[in-house]
Amino acid sequence: MKWLPDDIFFASPAMLWLLLLVPIAAVAYFFYRQHNNTSGLTYSSFALEKPLPVSTKVKLRNLPFVLRLIGISLLVIALARPQSKKSWQDVKTEGIDIILSMDISASMLARDLKPNRLDASKEVARDFIDARPDDRIGLVIFSGESFTQCPLTSDHAVLKNIFSGIKTGMLADGTAIGLGLANAVSRIKDSKAKSKVIILLTDGVNNAGNISPSLAAEAARPFGIRIYTIGVGTRGMAYSPVAMYPNGEYVFDFVKCDIDENTLKKISGLTGGKYFRATDRKSLQRIYDEIDRMEKTLVSERQYTKKSEWFFPFALLGILCVLVEFVVSRTYFKSLT
Repeated sequence: MKWLPDDIFFASPAMLWLLLLVPIAAVAYFFYRQHNNTSGLTYSSFALEKPLPVSTKVKLRNLPFVLRLIGISLLVIALARPQSKKSWQDVKTEGIDIILSMDISASMLARDLKPNRLDASKEVARDFIDARPDDRIGLVIFSGESFTQCPLTSDHAVLKNIFSGIKTGMLADGTAIGLGLANAVSRIKDSKAKSKVIILLTDGVNNAGNISPSLAAEAARPFGIRIYTIGVGTRGMAYSPVAMYPNGEYVFDFVKCDIDENTLKKISGLTGGKYFRATDRKSLQRIYDEIDRMEKTLVSERQYTKKSEWFFPFALLGILCVLVEFVVSRTYFKSLT
């Protein structure tokens, strides 16, 4: 039957044993008809014996029984629950939710990473997202205040597109590490994922906001959130913004790179994470690669099956055959019974 897929299987194949009753019923019916059709007629002469015409009704006298057998067979097949399967495959899922908390303060325009710290961080983060297609990832940005740019999502194309619109000046300037971390914690704490991770990236010292980084890290611990911290900036002097012209352009000069590494180490240590220092773009890439490897521990493995039920066509045709048999045996073929 071309209307059926090629990969039909039965959810309850034991029901198909009932089909053995069909040939048994057919044999019993055959012998019953042979026995009841035996009769005799006495002729005075063989000359009177002529072939009698056989009507269409007589020719089709077995049709009701055939319809009944077909109907019962189709109903038995329906009870066996025929199904089709589109695919059987093992799907490995990481079960990890990740929030990227990124510093976008003016100092992130420093050019010790090419083309600058912010653009380099965005580009490396995009590669990290591409490497984790099975995870939900969100984005929090912070400078003097914090804002959720993208909640946890599995639509990585949308998330990566959001990165293109991130720039300094979107928020009040400053470095509110505690707020950026607290915001990330609030976004991921209620996640049902097997593993919850925050990657916080900054190039400075907490100097804004009313929440300390340590307090935000303590708030993350009861929820099983692991925090990785990344300090971005060369060791020594970096060509960084030091002032702004009235037209909005920055004035650059060489200033000492100042990152509160002790606080960042404490934040990660409190939650079972790790602190990293990225002094150039290549080291930042290696850091994200290392985090990617550490967070790719397999959480679960499940079998995915897309099945379609096909019992309904068999049940419908079976009921239709039984109904037709019931009607014709009590109308058109009634005189033969």
